[in-house]
Amino acid sequence: MARRSARCRVLLFTSGPWEGGAGADTQLAASIADCMPDRDFLRFSRWPQRGTPGTAPGRRVPIVSRDGVPRVPERLQAALAGGFLARRTDLVHAILTIGGTYPLFSRLRRGLLGGGPVIHTVPGVVDTGLLERARPLGVTVALSQATAGQLRAAGFGDVRVIPPTIPLDRWSWRPRNPGARVVLFAGHHDQEGGAREAIAAAAQAHRSGARFRLVLAMRRRPGQDEQTLKRELRVLAAREGLPEVDVLGHVPDMPGLLAASDVLLFPPRALGGKADVPFIVLEALATGRPVILSDLPQFGELGFAGPRAPVGDGVRTGELLTRLLEQPRLWEMLARRGRATVEERFGPDRFRTEYERLYQESLA
Repeated sequence: MARRSARCRVLLFTSGPWEGGAGADTQLAASIADCMPDRDFLRFSRWPQRGTPGTAPGRRVPIVSRDGVPRVPERLQAALAGGFLARRTDLVHAILTIGGTYPLFSRLRRGLLGGGPVIHTVPGVVDTGLLERARPLGVTVALSQATAGQLRAAGFGDVRVIPPTIPLDRWSWRPRNPGARVVLFAGHHDQEGGAREAIAAAAQAHRSGARFRLVLAMRRRPGQDEQTLKRELRVLAAREGLPEVDVLGHVPDMPGLLAASDVLLFPPRALGGKADVPFIVLEALATGRPVILSDLPQFGELGFAGPRAPVGDGVRTGELLTRLLEQPRLWEMLARRGRATVEERFGPDRFRTEYERLYQESLA
């Protein structure tokens, strides 16, 4: 019993290797492994390795992959490896977004994962219509009360809420940059992901007299034509009259980019499978950068950490941006409130305590 409560073997089941571009599932898995060093974790890792081996915790289970992105071959390998390892570990902890393939996977749960205990952390739900055909894998963990309510209504039964965490030592408070103002959007090229709404809001602020550079840090999804999508955003920004716009791809130094920014503008119409509490939002708040959000129900977990505007309301979002850029006292108040919110609600101690309690229940 002592081994099962401490050095038990846990499979961290993700849709692909951890080196797949820092998706929400692998970031959550890494947070779990970091916060519970006494557990014997197994994790999927890309093979062959590129460059210097990383320092991520847990034993590596190789997944053949060119770049780590969880395409169909990587997902199939994860399912096969997971099915084999599930019967050789004490606990399966699946960290899987509920997307198009999840309903079928959930119906094959016993055949794939056996009859042992399973915890399923749900970073997000791509489409709530999928829940009609989905089944719980075991005890379910949502990141927000909004998604927990949707899962319970769909018959998922035992659903807990454990908000995510970030390493506060990496995302430390940084004073405001005294140079030119920079407004940052970071996200995907999804139609409802918020990039176009950010451009519209920035244009409204610019017409109101605010002066700043807009930086769009865009991440490509598999199969997308990145150069064409970047060009479309530049054309849209020019059409809206924004004179200073940078459209970036992958950013290797996100802490540096956040430190160089003044405000994170994050107004998606829908999360589309992104984490209910996106990591970029927590990282910005921890750095001391106010965040302007759209009023999605999942963002209720953030409390009053940052101002919110109605979904799709570029005028109101632009007005909030103008106020933040032109009122230093308001900026400072929201910067400190944001950092305090991350420390109180999303710190590693609370995260560790909740998951340790859940592990002990599952292994009893």
